Amino acid sequence: MTLLDSPAPTAPDGYRFRTQPPVGTPASIVDWVEGVAARTRPDAIVWADGSQEEFDALAELMVSRGTMIRLNPEKRPNSYLVRSNPADVARVESRTFICSLQREDAGPTNNWVHPEQMRDTLDGLFDGVMQGRTMYVIPFSMGPIGSPLSRYGVQLTDSPYVVASMRIMTRMGERALERITETTPWVKAAHTVGYPLAPGQQDIPWPSNELKYITHFPESREIWSYGSAYGGNALLAKKSFALRIASVLAHDEGWLAEHMLLIKATNPEGKEFHLAGAFPSACGKTNLAMLQPTIPGWKVETVGDDIAWLGIGDDGQLRAINPEAGFFGVAPGTGWSTNAVAMETIQSDTIFTNVALTDDGDVWWEGATKEPPAHLIDWQGNDWTPDSGRPAAHPNSRFTVSAANCPSISDDWEDPRGVAIDAIIFGGRRATTVPLVVEARDWAHGVYLGATVSSEATAAAEATVGTLRRDPFAMAPFYGYNAADHWKHWLEIGRRLRAAGGKVPRIFQVNWFRKDANGKFLWPGFGENSRVLEWMFSRIEGQTAAKETPIGLVPVDGGLNTTGLDVSSEALAELFRLDTAGLLSDAEDAAAYFDGFGERVPAELRTEIAALRERLAS
Repeated sequence: MTLLDSPAPTAPDGYRFRTQPPVGTPASIVDWVEGVAARTRPDAIVWADGSQEEFDALAELMVSRGTMIRLNPEKRPNSYLVRSNPADVARVESRTFICSLQREDAGPTNNWVHPEQMRDTLDGLFDGVMQGRTMYVIPFSMGPIGSPLSRYGVQLTDSPYVVASMRIMTRMGERALERITETTPWVKAAHTVGYPLAPGQQDIPWPSNELKYITHFPESREIWSYGSAYGGNALLAKKSFALRIASVLAHDEGWLAEHMLLIKATNPEGKEFHLAGAFPSACGKTNLAMLQPTIPGWKVETVGDDIAWLGIGDDGQLRAINPEAGFFGVAPGTGWSTNAVAMETIQSDTIFTNVALTDDGDVWWEGATKEPPAHLIDWQGNDWTPDSGRPAAHPNSRFTVSAANCPSISDDWEDPRGVAIDAIIFGGRRATTVPLVVEARDWAHGVYLGATVSSEATAAAEATVGTLRRDPFAMAPFYGYNAADHWKHWLEIGRRLRAAGGKVPRIFQVNWFRKDANGKFLWPGFGENSRVLEWMFSRIEGQTAAKETPIGLVPVDGGLNTTGLDVSSEALAELFRLDTAGLLSDAEDAAAYFDGFGERVPAELRTEIAALRERLAS
């Protein structure tokens, strides 16, 4: 008997999982599954169909094992809490590798190991690694099924948590598998928690391994992940496929895979604009994706909160899809006063990871309410009170929820053609130097702004919180190839857009986080950011003038709508004050950063730095 004939595991409610590949499954997929199974030696194989019944059975299975806690159905219907191993709480950038054939093709932002060396390592790690476990086969689509911008993959995993999360985050199961034929390219993604079970050995609620590898093979379009069961380390459709491998696909095929939100904004006259925005973690990205405008008559709807795939449509426009089907959002800081849309989105049908549990079976995290509850069970399962002196939720705790739950989801978020992009925003978290908003002079200048994005580090990255790090295009941890080649690719896309005769999107830089001398934020942010969007779209429509500065175009005096806004004229002036010394220092730092990429940096970006220095000096 082969593994493909092994008996199905049974959920506590009696549900029996599918153990046979559906009729018509391409032989290339079946052969690959059998090959990985022969190496990893699971007790059984399950072919995930993506049904609600399957999800419910997986949840029951995890509840029975202690992996999941079912939340109070009256407080949080169809929702669960999961607590990870304290050593498995975030992406592990130091253990993430790009295994290109040539080191220079990975570039200086990536950890590189030769593919042959990495395969030798993985062969040893994966040998028998799924003993005592079930291997789940997850066919999935990134993007609306059938869209010309969508791509397909198959993930193997021994984690039911990953299967349940992938159902939320992707279009997975039979519908996706039906789109993969023997001639359809698809990405291979293999994942294990790295915790095999000996006969009779008791499992633990969150199996993982201290040793971790998240590896990408760009030439062969493969992802192999070992040791972690958390987030982007284990949900391989997310950062690993949708950005690292997809960025290589996009480069080779002539499109863009970007760490960008997508929104639709509608002005009082009913005119619609679509915007893509790249922001590093904790820089207001989710708040902008779910913005509630304070300006009367304006509406903002969500197309995507994290990743965008963009290509030139048959009409010459730059069009974009959200390749994901769900949100994997950071919980701390999300509250009714900061992001009411997100709070409504996660009212039901949500998996929460590493947040706190209330006494009445609900969840809580720092920022969820103004005042914390008197007692909680914290993210590690310990009693917690406001006097405990530690966070109740992990700083990188998450919620996983379907995008369809979002009350602000746009009616065109699954448009197979993609939405036509009018503007592109780059933003970081800078306490000084960078103004509230700057418009790029042209596409090349915009690419320079994207390539020089910098921000203060957050809990999602392995860096000291608060330190400044370069994060070009908010892609530094997510490039699947040399970042300098990515910048060159963006310049080429601009040339192709001009040649196609379509409308070339305007490019802007924003900074919601500038502070005064006392460390107080100068701009209120949140819903008031709609005022900046209003100015951008008035620029696109040619309805307002802008002022030339050495760093780009900014609003003329009185050009930004401040009606009813509680911001002093002094604060507004400081938001746009040009710190010449700081800007020159930034330019020198950018030049030094570019030097790390050697001759692969496009000449256009070197020219932009030289021109900026000259303008600032004069």
